[in-house]
Amino acid sequence: MPQNHPPESIAAPAVLAEERRLHKDLGFWALTAIGFSNILGSGWLFAALYAAQTAGPAALLSWIAAGVLCALIALVMVELGATRPEGGGTVRWPLYASGRLVGTMIGWSVLLSVGGTAAEISAIMQYAAHYLPGLYNGGTLSASGLAVAVALSVVLTACNWFAVRIFARLNNLISVFKVVVPILTIVALFLSGTHSGRLTDHGGFAPYGYAACLTALAGGGIVYSVNGFQAPLDFSGEARNPRRTVPAAVLTGIGLAVLVYLGLQLAFLYTVPESLLGHGWKGVDFESPFGQLALVLNLHWLATLLYADAVISPGGSAYVGVAIDARHTYALAKNGLLPRFFMRIHPWSGVARRALLLNLAVIVVFMLPFGGWQDIVSVMGDMYLLIYAASAVAVAAFRAHDRERGVARAEGQVPGVRWIAPVSFVVASEFVYWSGWHDLRLALPFVLVGAVLFLLQRREDGGAPLGEELRRGAWLVFHLAALTVLSWLGTFGGSGRLPAPYDTVVVGVLALAVFVWAVRAGAQHLRTSQLSAASP
Repeated sequence: MPQNHPPESIAAPAVLAEERRLHKDLGFWALTAIGFSNILGSGWLFAALYAAQTAGPAALLSWIAAGVLCALIALVMVELGATRPEGGGTVRWPLYASGRLVGTMIGWSVLLSVGGTAAEISAIMQYAAHYLPGLYNGGTLSASGLAVAVALSVVLTACNWFAVRIFARLNNLISVFKVVVPILTIVALFLSGTHSGRLTDHGGFAPYGYAACLTALAGGGIVYSVNGFQAPLDFSGEARNPRRTVPAAVLTGIGLAVLVYLGLQLAFLYTVPESLLGHGWKGVDFESPFGQLALVLNLHWLATLLYADAVISPGGSAYVGVAIDARHTYALAKNGLLPRFFMRIHPWSGVARRALLLNLAVIVVFMLPFGGWQDIVSVMGDMYLLIYAASAVAVAAFRAHDRERGVARAEGQVPGVRWIAPVSFVVASEFVYWSGWHDLRLALPFVLVGAVLFLLQRREDGGAPLGEELRRGAWLVFHLAALTVLSWLGTFGGSGRLPAPYDTVVVGVLALAVFVWAVRAGAQHLRTSQLSAASP
């Protein structure tokens, strides 16, 4: 066992036996394609419009901020992926570092976040309705639309049924198309003719104030669009030389995606016809932003291509999402949140096929009550951000425990993570808060159900006493409850009793205090676990 690996990871020989069946077939470009494809889904077709409506030209700053802040969060997760490579690591690390209460709540969030794949499939149905209007009825999937969506979910599951090497090759082909179409869109729109002064006219660079840049991060769809950079980390257990390839793949994927999004935002700002800006940027309204813009500009060939890509891009993200969700479910089975039946790795393919089937069922269940793309993604983004926050705590707790034991610096550790981790936790908490009361009043209570699930599924199996487990994980319950109250009091869709910018400042101070509390609790958990492992 590596000297810096948490003792819980060796608790069950069956877990290691299944882990060894994973095939290590993924290199740098395959991992980068997985990350990039996961980021560039349906978001690029909508976010430029919604961000411009929210912040005007200042939305450019929102894209840059999202890229920088996501890179900070990614660096935390990169260290975890490089020093502790494991299939479905994003749901394993919180368990190792903070105990079963936090592990169960984050695992529950991950299980709920399977709805993100349902959102991409729903987006495909929405765009396909341009040709087949019967798929949608009143903004939700019709009976025939649901049948087609279920059939597509089955096809995506079947594509992930075989070896990971086949998955990577298919994803590389899809990623090439997903890169070419947005870049072609940028070039074609600029060549069609631009309007000068677009960054300063119609109310100036920030017509709705610079605070609108924060709102655009969530309300404009920017966070959702950039989300997904963690995908290569979930494949770290199947990567060749993960300490070198995983960090480079994650950061490269973020950089490439942000450049594409900035290009799309600029193209949108400079090519919207003057006649549509009579009421400013808020007055610009398209149901299919780039497709309809191309038609207005008489670029019919581009519009045809965009409507086709509106199926392929979300389809590529859904394809990757199905694969990632299977690894998450596999990891949840290792954590004990799900029966070990779902941990089984197929010997020949190296794929967790039982996990794939469970996720297929969850995807279908999510499409039944929601049906619409926006209804699903409005809640899913917060689930991802909570996983990132728990990862920041995990990396800091591992480092604190290593310092206590005098463990030498491990290969793969990222310079500066000692300050990057708390900043990442605060950033993730702010992103959750900025998503607004309308979304948080649904998302955070959903996550708190994980605490009830922990109490229901806990068994006396020689683990820590219940009171001790509750103390170790109380920081997460408190943090979620506090964010819910502050969201209700604040100005991002709340009552406004806590005015701006004080609401954001209070959230930042609270998050920093909770981070210190969480790291201390994690170090205590690791210390106790180490002593238990050393006991005869």
